[in-house]
Amino acid sequence: MSETLVHKGASARLPRHEGVGARLPRKEDDRLMRGRGQFIADIRMTGMQDVAFVRSPLAHARIRAIHVPDDLKGRVFTAADLDGIKPIRAVSGLPGFKVSEQPVLATGKVRQVGELIAICVAGTRAEAEDMAARVELDLEELPALHDMLEARKPGAPLVHEHWGDNVFLESLVNINIEAAFDAPVKVSRTISTARQCMAPIEGRGAVIHFDHRSDQLVVHTASQMPHIVRSGLSECLQMEEGQIRIVSPDVGGGFGYKAILLAEEVCLGWLAQKLRRPVRWLEDRREHLTANANCREHHYEITLYAERDGTLRGIDCEASVDSGAYSAYPFSACLEAAQVASILPGPYDFPAYRCRTWSVATNKCPILPYRGVARTGVCFALEVALDALAAELGLAPEVVRLKNLVRPGQMPFDNITNKHFDSGDYPQALHRALGAIKVEAVRARQTAGEADGRRIGLGLSIYCEQAAHGTSVYSGWGIPMVPGHEQAGARLTPDGGLELRIGAHSHGQGLETTLAQVACEILGIPVARTRLVHGDTAMTPYSTGSWGSRVMVMAGGAVATACTELAERVRRIGAHMLQARLDEVRLENGRVVGPAGDVTVSQVAHTWYRRPQDLPADVDPHGLEVTAGYKPQRDSGTFSYAAHAVVVAVDPELGEVEILDYVIVEDGGTLVNPMVVDGQILGGLAQGIGTALYEEMPFDTSGQPLASTLADYLLPGAPEVPLPFIDHMATPSPYTTFGVKGIGEGGAIAPPAAIANAINDALRPLGAQMLRAPVTPRRIVEAVLKARAREGRAA
Repeated sequence: MSETLVHKGASARLPRHEGVGARLPRKEDDRLMRGRGQFIADIRMTGMQDVAFVRSPLAHARIRAIHVPDDLKGRVFTAADLDGIKPIRAVSGLPGFKVSEQPVLATGKVRQVGELIAICVAGTRAEAEDMAARVELDLEELPALHDMLEARKPGAPLVHEHWGDNVFLESLVNINIEAAFDAPVKVSRTISTARQCMAPIEGRGAVIHFDHRSDQLVVHTASQMPHIVRSGLSECLQMEEGQIRIVSPDVGGGFGYKAILLAEEVCLGWLAQKLRRPVRWLEDRREHLTANANCREHHYEITLYAERDGTLRGIDCEASVDSGAYSAYPFSACLEAAQVASILPGPYDFPAYRCRTWSVATNKCPILPYRGVARTGVCFALEVALDALAAELGLAPEVVRLKNLVRPGQMPFDNITNKHFDSGDYPQALHRALGAIKVEAVRARQTAGEADGRRIGLGLSIYCEQAAHGTSVYSGWGIPMVPGHEQAGARLTPDGGLELRIGAHSHGQGLETTLAQVACEILGIPVARTRLVHGDTAMTPYSTGSWGSRVMVMAGGAVATACTELAERVRRIGAHMLQARLDEVRLENGRVVGPAGDVTVSQVAHTWYRRPQDLPADVDPHGLEVTAGYKPQRDSGTFSYAAHAVVVAVDPELGEVEILDYVIVEDGGTLVNPMVVDGQILGGLAQGIGTALYEEMPFDTSGQPLASTLADYLLPGAPEVPLPFIDHMATPSPYTTFGVKGIGEGGAIAPPAAIANAINDALRPLGAQMLRAPVTPRRIVEAVLKARAREGRAA
């Protein structure tokens, strides 16, 4: 072996730390900030046609006729043209679940404003929209359901006539609730959250063409789960999955909105084959708001039973979720409500529990999974009710929480609904939040009062989030998607670079950086020399995708497993090159180090690919490419958590709320990149503030959405989002590689409850209480005026 391939003193040339735990800037930001990303709207193809849809202007109506002008025939298509296309079916195996079939173009009747009725295709989107405006619809309007509580009543109009009612699924969990009924304190509240719209910067979109050479339908789509979209398209288009290739480029935000199969994707898939040319649809913001993007409409009747010292005896709850007109593929219409029953206990330990839930069908667009999914509503209901209990008992809110939080000595802990908490110290998180927010100083300021007449309030909220859900969790749901082993590929290139392949997809989480850090921790290859291949079903292993805060646990674990096996192959070849025994060498900082020298991973790769004659006879013929699968040691998921504390100033005359201070103490286990985690938390906080104070999609009695532009649908901007104090705890999960936990959704879960509790704390001396999110100025003023009227009548 040539002397030039052996280097002395490797330990003197340690590279900077880039592995697990390093605060590295995101490598993908360089191209994104320079405008070099590629999103759906950036894709251009020769002969591409643009698509606009004729959408229903009514929430509920029978279709009597669709009149297409003669000169548009052949360029406008209705359901009658879609021969052989199956409807979207998102079923569940839960007992009693009622199946809805969503035609990709409406047949018989429409069930929501914005439902697709016809496809219009032209050279430009403007031309296609002009064509859509010329299509005449003859609709017989039917009574519309805009209120989920009314929809549950006997005699209500039916969204799906053959059901006989408007309930997708009713569920019940009852664990010894009768034992709580004799508790000395009982507090009941009616609590609700408004219907919202997710608002990623980039809307949905697809560019689809048929590749005759590969005999494949090639679908470019902004999706969080390319492989699941392929399965859904295969079912609806009745094509073999191998005939469909999904390519998901850069995705400008997902939040769950891009984690479902779209009727628009099915329509374009059919159209591309019929026309034999590329077709494109880009969602505009009006389509986004009125037709596609609703979430989080919950209603709770919740009762807490407790001892006088604040110890919880039990919780009793009835919860309804407005699931809209159809069951969304693959998660189904029961995603939110069925989860409510299992996660409502939160991070608390108590002995009695009952929760009945309803997933209700209405004439609104389907409810979709949004960052935090059911947890934001559950946290809002439980944490606001706990503050009401504390007020009833005359105790500080933190006292009631500390009485009931699961303690670190109980970990791992199975709670009342059999959720398996892997690790954590919830009381410590709350104590640290209380210390950082300076509770005594806040109380002193409240006592002193504000010169401008505003009132100061302090609010708390604590939650736990089950992430990286396993096979056993989702198989019980019986939906079209069940996660199993997550796979990843790791391949050294001939010059010593590293290629990683995962089936999950990034929509802003920084996976190109964090997964490279996982690989660097094991192989020592610099992050800059690691490339992530993802978003293409032709080049990546199967995955259920990016959802449920699962990617760093599952894809990160798979990358670590693949790199560990690859490292062993590198070490064996390196030992041969160093003429050393295998037990004499180690892989360290990208070098195989032996007793008398070292070789780099690049030199090992060069030898494998370019100088095979130098390899030992018993070398592993599988080479320097590994595909490996991964599951955590337990299939029950990980449990991250956080305590939030906030101080607000409330103007009782104007209803204005200013956030003065915000503290987050989070525990995501081992953090692969704390800088990326901070970004996730800050983004989630912004969305949580929107839920708490601004975002609401109202409907009128005929089912018309009333916020069709961003002038009507309010989003928080930079002035409304304070820079919080973030404190990282780290109790590693005992079940995952490196002890990581899912963290992507947590920032959005707690803010609505914490902020509402702070507002209620400020208004409590006035007798006003806010139990509905968002807490708008109008609602605050109305509550204060009602409280004053009650006081006047009492006087």
